[in-house]
Amino acid sequence: MLVIASRTPPAAPQSAPAPRLSYLVFRLERRIRAHLDDSLARHGVTTTEYMALSELRTRDGLSSAELARIAFVTPQAMNLVIRDLERRGLIRRDPHPAGGRVLCARLTSEGVSVLQRCDGSLDDIETVMLAKVDTTMRGTLREGLTLCARALRTDSHLDAHLDTH
Repeated sequence: MLVIASRTPPAAPQSAPAPRLSYLVFRLERRIRAHLDDSLARHGVTTTEYMALSELRTRDGLSSAELARIAFVTPQAMNLVIRDLERRGLIRRDPHPAGGRVLCARLTSEGVSVLQRCDGSLDDIETVMLAKVDTTMRGTLREGLTLCARALRTDSHLDAHLDTH
């Protein structure tokens, strides 16, 4: 007697789920950070120093504590960054107008010069990153990322700079 085995057809392959947006943002941030660290090192600047200098260009006179919150580092870590930037002549610190012990950081002309050179490196990274992204999509991406950042902010006055960047 001949027995013919019946075969069930193989199941159709399921498509993999789309990656989570938060994962894609994290992965992009890590890649940007790696490129930025390498590029800025050529200018003798760390990424945290670049962030601080960039913020001072936008909002002159911030305290070390304010810069620490913006850069997501501890106040102690930012104090070291600020001291080093001041020692190198890239910023100066002046007493706060309201008095007290708070010092306000301000860019020096040398700080502006270093920042402009670093900006060129960031421009190069963004040129490569956005080469296949058209102008309309860039605007949509900028708008979407800004809205996401606003939705997750913990202190509205600290992240007010996101509204203009």
